[in-house]
Amino acid sequence: MPQLRKLVAATLLVLALPATAASDWIARSNENAQPLLKVLSEFSPEFATSVGLAEYDQAVTDLKPEVNERFRKTATEALAALKAKRQSETDVRVQQDLDILIDTTERQIASSEINQKYLLPYTDIGQAIFQGEFALLQDDMPPKRRAAALVRLKRYVGLESGYTPVTELAKARFTEQLGKPGMLGPVKAQVEQALGNTPRYVEGIRQLYAKYKIKGADKALDALETQLKDYDNWVRTTVIPVSREDFRLPPDLYADNLRNVGLDIPPEVLVKKARLAFSEIRNEMQSIASQIAAQRKLPSSNYRDVIKVLKKEQLPPDKVEATYHEVIGQIEEIIRREKIISLPSRPMIMRMASDAETAAQPAPHMDPPALINNKGERGTFVLTAGNPSTDGKSEGYDDFSHKGATWTLSAHEGRPGHELQFTAMVERGVSLPRSLFAFNSVNVEGWALYAEAETKPYEPLEGQLFALQARLQRAARAILDPMLNLGQITPERGLEVLMVDVGLSRAMAQQEIDRYTFRAPGQATAYFYGYTRLMELRAETEIALGDKFDRLAFNDFLINQGLLPPDLLARAVREEFIPAQQKK
Repeated sequence: MPQLRKLVAATLLVLALPATAASDWIARSNENAQPLLKVLSEFSPEFATSVGLAEYDQAVTDLKPEVNERFRKTATEALAALKAKRQSETDVRVQQDLDILIDTTERQIASSEINQKYLLPYTDIGQAIFQGEFALLQDDMPPKRRAAALVRLKRYVGLESGYTPVTELAKARFTEQLGKPGMLGPVKAQVEQALGNTPRYVEGIRQLYAKYKIKGADKALDALETQLKDYDNWVRTTVIPVSREDFRLPPDLYADNLRNVGLDIPPEVLVKKARLAFSEIRNEMQSIASQIAAQRKLPSSNYRDVIKVLKKEQLPPDKVEATYHEVIGQIEEIIRREKIISLPSRPMIMRMASDAETAAQPAPHMDPPALINNKGERGTFVLTAGNPSTDGKSEGYDDFSHKGATWTLSAHEGRPGHELQFTAMVERGVSLPRSLFAFNSVNVEGWALYAEAETKPYEPLEGQLFALQARLQRAARAILDPMLNLGQITPERGLEVLMVDVGLSRAMAQQEIDRYTFRAPGQATAYFYGYTRLMELRAETEIALGDKFDRLAFNDFLINQGLLPPDLLARAVREEFIPAQQKK
């Protein structure tokens, strides 16, 4: 069920406030969201676990017959109820939240239909089971909830009465669609990468059970390993023969992907904007690289050559985490001193990813806490060190383990980026529609790039150069993702652009190409576009307010709105923030 998994992956940012902490309109909005939240939780209980709904901890994803039809039926029923409430609602804020819920539900139904129309339902079961278990087996998870992981594992492998192994269900769902004309198999590189990662997932789950000393799991763990080996053999004989070399999606399916990440302009327009930005960012990089070259007496001042020199200054592996924590502290001091944004009261966490986590998500990322009924759990900035390949080996990055890179990555994944975003929602309070259902990559990643820009002027020159490199990478994404999927450039040329012009390692550049072509086609466009929309709004606000513009107040206001789409966020700034500041 690809369309549901896309939303589930996106909705790890949900927040539900206790009734005593919410105003009346927020409480009503949260209540309006419950039917749709129930639909998602019942079809993908692993999602529910990740956001803090303990009642779903033992349940497993629904891969039973007619899952897409059943999903659409229940979602359509929820949609009808939402539309009925919208007709009688008089509070403007609740109306807006209902509009968000209605739009989200309609898009999910449409995505379900278009995915089922075109794609054979291949599932990377090893990854799905690892993520379902990892959602429970974490340090912040109470021991009672961790214990549910074994029940869930037994259900995954069919050791509980009434449960069929999910590997068999996945085979059945794929096979029943196999003979239909015009259906597209998965991208061959995607399947081969999944096959190479299966041992990582098995070992990763075994390590989690050992770490948390969960007893009585041997039979289930052995069954899991046996079933995944059998599933992989089936994939080799059944899925690989119908997999495709051409990664491009049908135009309407790619357009659906773009809509779901929040892109509301044609991809051709985005490419044009990003090309201009690409040129301007490189000019700014050259200016800073020349200063660094002069200071260090380097033989070349070309930004590409300066990046290569700086990347050779790799941190010792045992110093990486400590260096990041040091930089995080320095950035927090910058945030306070320059009055950029109000910091959360709780400290943030950063750690290195395990091999299994890296296989599931090879790029650095933020693991949000279980945000429903949060009792002090914190999000975690997770640093990955390599890109797993199809042969089961891992090619290492040199992109994040040198001092220059620590600044912008900490600002993006940590503070004032994602971690602050998530923590602020916990501490300040946002309605479910504005946190869970308004979520898309444009909203979230736009803020993280904006956060990078807010701290960049106060970083050392090396930090500024790599902040610009990161911005150049996001402009390249907005160019290459659409061009690849529209057949206007080859993956080989895209890889060259990322390695030569952006300066990424081969492993990181390949991770990017994988992302555009089969991991998440369309998603990478959201970073540049979200950043552009926020910077446009910032400029509009500064011009309107003049010397009354207050950066701290503006940034706090943005965060307090939750994850509103750009149009609604701009409306809130124009109708609430600007008039309030003008009166001061």
